Amino acid sequence: MTGRQEPYYVEYDADFGLSGLAEAFTLSPAPEDTGAALGLVTAKLDAYDLECPAGSVDHLSADERSILGYDTSHDDWGYAEELREDVRGLVESPLADEAILAVWRAAAGGGWDPAAHGMNARDWLRRIDETCAARPPRKIPGRRPAPSSWWGAWRPAADEVRDDVVAEIAEIAKMRSCRERSAGPLPSPDTLSALEEVAARVDPDLGFRLFLRALKVHSVRIEKARYDRFQALGERFGHPAALIDSGLDIAWPPIDTARRDATWDFGFSHLAGQAHQDWRESREEIRKTVAGDDIGQTPGSKAAVLLEDTLRLLRSALPDAAVTALWAGASNSPESTDGRDWLRLIADVCRERLREAAPAYTPVVAPARTELADPVLREVRETALVVADKVVSPHWRPVPAADVMDALEHVVTRIDPDLGFRLFLRVLRTLSVPLTQERYDRYKAIGERFGYGEYHVSDVEFLIEAG
Repeated sequence: MTGRQEPYYVEYDADFGLSGLAEAFTLSPAPEDTGAALGLVTAKLDAYDLECPAGSVDHLSADERSILGYDTSHDDWGYAEELREDVRGLVESPLADEAILAVWRAAAGGGWDPAAHGMNARDWLRRIDETCAARPPRKIPGRRPAPSSWWGAWRPAADEVRDDVVAEIAEIAKMRSCRERSAGPLPSPDTLSALEEVAARVDPDLGFRLFLRALKVHSVRIEKARYDRFQALGERFGHPAALIDSGLDIAWPPIDTARRDATWDFGFSHLAGQAHQDWRESREEIRKTVAGDDIGQTPGSKAAVLLEDTLRLLRSALPDAAVTALWAGASNSPESTDGRDWLRLIADVCRERLREAAPAYTPVVAPARTELADPVLREVRETALVVADKVVSPHWRPVPAADVMDALEHVVTRIDPDLGFRLFLRVLRTLSVPLTQERYDRYKAIGERFGYGEYHVSDVEFLIEAG
């Protein structure tokens, strides 16, 4: 990494602190003795430093640091400090040593039991703290961030989240009491009780992370509604989604292309939005896009939605030249595509992804939402008059805006108004079409009727003219 050093919480999107250390123990062979166990602690700290090397902004003035988001204080906050904060919270807590030991065993998956090596739980935590304290502090000029808060927001007050974390742990305890033994393993009642104590009496954030770690160790299958609550809790703590997702066994619902669960754009218009000057219309670029399902989406959803859009276009009477114009207008990419050959390549990559992520899924093309064709068509035709003399990619492979708008009208009236409107929003960006507040509000209303995500239509809000 060169240039600006992002704070710890921006660059590090994995589990952290004591729960992150416990994960390292689940992924490694069981240490033979205390020295080897402490060696794993050091290895975890080293791994963080290698992934997020300490950069320097010494060459910047105080004003420049402030503009970039730094102040003039000294920031040495890294993995060791997070770990020590978690450790000290437990060591200084009123929890019984047996409760702390139960939580550690559950989170570490039995990979290291300090009691088997003559130590109680607090002795083990103190050895971790000593290992961290002996480590030279990271020296990063800049601000001292709120620990683990990747959006830069401060941790919520414990009283705001404690009850919600305890309630989630209690729900798993209730599930355990109702579940038959054949239904699979769950953390023991003592472990769940100890986790509740950590959340209620020490730190709800630490309790939440250790609770998640215990669920992952025991391979507890989590239904989608519970998973969504976990993500909502993680967002309140400022945790990246990967901290919740990684290793969690989620009972995903079947793929449903009619389910609108993307926050931003999706499908063919989203793929076009990924294009840029250095982007190349290739199998690898498509694969990168379809492999990245949004948080909370059933694996393979992004590929399924893109495939449905692509099949609509392939099965239509849209001429190859119109396909090329449509892509140019939506992507603003200087590369030229070969009409249906481009669509066939996209469909092929989507099917590859679905065979990996959702082999039981059968691609479908749902009936088009024709009831919204008229309002979308009115917006397209109004804009066509405004951009009649414009050109897409004027410095590379010029495409008349009129050709793009004709192709859009064909999509709206003969293929799918939903797809047509999404592509229309992309074309607005490409052509820098100025918007009035009234017109933008109409777009928002259409997007709401289509069920678009929170930030989908707002992607063109910057085009609203002031005054």
